[in-house]
Amino acid sequence: MSIVITRDRAFKMKHTAAVRQHAIALDEPPANGGEDLGVTPHELYDSALGACKAMTVLWYARRKGIPVEDIQVTVERDDSQERQGVYRLRAVLNVSGALSDAQRQELLAVAAKCPLHKLMTQAATEVVTELVA
Repeated sequence: MSIVITRDRAFKMKHTAAVRQHAIALDEPPANGGEDLGVTPHELYDSALGACKAMTVLWYARRKGIPVEDIQVTVERDDSQERQGVYRLRAVLNVSGALSDAQRQELLAVAAKCPLHKLMTQAATEVVTELVA
């Protein structure tokens, strides 16, 4: 599968990510030279973690018959040491439903095992960047 990022030349920095039949607007805020017409790449990265945790918890709860009603994940970023190699994300889950304390702890443990959490913390990511002639 390929994701294609295309510049929208009608704007200063806006790009569109084409993922299957979906389009995601990406931009930067005015302070970074953009017009705030979409999320920043960092925000998309952080959002992917939150969405993965929410979807993993929901999938698991359905599979185990745990009565989850709603899930909200808030992701907070601390990028103050990013240039030194430390990028901190804090994910706070709000899961509603008639859940016991044991079920809540079980869901928290499952959220910590979502595929993107594992990818971000346990896998070495190799990136190859090429320029077409």
